[in-house]
Amino acid sequence: MTQPLSELTTIGVGGVPAGIVAGNTRDELIDAAISVWHDSDNWVVLGGGSNIVAGDDLSAVTVIKTENKGIEREGNFVRVQAGENWDDFVAWTVAQNLSGVEALSGIPGGVGASPVQNIGAYGQEVAQTITRVEFLDYKTHEVIELSNAELGFGYRDSIFKAGRLGVITWVEFELNPYDAAAPSLSRLTAPLGREVSTPAEVRSAVLEIRAQKGMVLNPNDRDTFSCGSFFTNPVVSDGFSRTIPGDAPRWLQPDGNVKLSAAWLIENSGLSKGFKLGNSNAALSTKHALAITNRGGASASEVFELCKFIQLQVANRWGVELSPEPNFVGEFHRS
Repeated sequence: MTQPLSELTTIGVGGVPAGIVAGNTRDELIDAAISVWHDSDNWVVLGGGSNIVAGDDLSAVTVIKTENKGIEREGNFVRVQAGENWDDFVAWTVAQNLSGVEALSGIPGGVGASPVQNIGAYGQEVAQTITRVEFLDYKTHEVIELSNAELGFGYRDSIFKAGRLGVITWVEFELNPYDAAAPSLSRLTAPLGREVSTPAEVRSAVLEIRAQKGMVLNPNDRDTFSCGSFFTNPVVSDGFSRTIPGDAPRWLQPDGNVKLSAAWLIENSGLSKGFKLGNSNAALSTKHALAITNRGGASASEVFELCKFIQLQVANRWGVELSPEPNFVGEFHRS
């Protein structure tokens, strides 16, 4: 099975890898990964393809594709196979009237990727609900279970982003039945102009907001051919944050540091929505300055070059280094 990763990623770039090995069940996924590791040190795990910018030259890369499906519930604990679509899983939880991940509606990708960067939005993060994951360790080839405390969760961070290599086979969540007495998600109130409370209301509201920003996949909207938010919101010291204009969005963190808006920094460094370099087919979304999009026929190198240019502009204007959210895989040749 070989095909260009431009057909398997949401941003639609990437060449043809050396091979693609799929695991349709948990056991097949384990066998596939171990087989690939015996033959190659250059590999990548691919789920929904939403958090990856695959290079134009992937001739040395072998892809391990998670295709294992299944959701099992026992009380408040829900075990989800890594190949399940994330948003389909969120919709399932809402149908079950379970609360804990409804604000993460509309995020593309697979469930197995959710703990890697600790996906989050509107006051919820998967770190709040994940109890454990099953993990096939690259170094030992052992299948182990890792608890929440062992996952090293931080803002868009985990042990997997810090270099723990392997394959997540399933993820277990602890979700709770909706409680009418629970506080509403205040971060949704302002953009909506109304309060939302039930999981179904929250999901509907989040999908509405994300669609307005071009953050819900739509084959008829080039703004959605992206990796979603391309940069994480930078966290800086309180003192440094005071060098940024007072009207810039900011969120005080429990440790006293301050999280800034990457979108605000980009737009206020002279890069407006829709910005692109020359005749490049990669551009900022026309709806949201935080998304790099494929306007049609973009190469991975064009995406990479725009990323580097944005980082340089923001660093020169504000002294802040933006960190990309997606992973870059393979070789990138300058266009």
